[in-house]
Amino acid sequence: MAVFNHSTHVPMAISDQERTFFTELGERVAALRKQHNITQVQLAETLDVSQQTLQGYEAGRRRIPVSALPILAASLSVTLEELMGAPATKAQKRGPAPKLQKQMEQVSLLPRARQQVVMDMLDGVLAQRGR
Repeated sequence: MAVFNHSTHVPMAISDQERTFFTELGERVAALRKQHNITQVQLAETLDVSQQTLQGYEAGRRRIPVSALPILAASLSVTLEELMGAPATKAQKRGPAPKLQKQMEQVSLLPRARQQVVMDMLDGVLAQRGR
């Protein structure tokens, strides 16, 4: 697998260790996506990529951009550590209420335009509260 260096557009070699990592990451993404009954098309829309690109991520043929990892983890209801293959850690009491967390996970699965509508509504409500 070759990865392009954007500054020179020259393919860079990928080590066997990196190839294994991205293959295993893709397998985890596919398994979690299926576990949550999310289609490739739905997850691709959430990540703002094509279904073919997501298929490449899941097959380990494409590297998932670092900037997409938090969105991917939230969409699949796992921590970044779990997404990367670290064992699950014990949940702490901090964080949003379970209902709010589930709602935010559902919002993360919406197309970007609808996510923006929800964020605008939340911003409006929070701005009123601050007065």
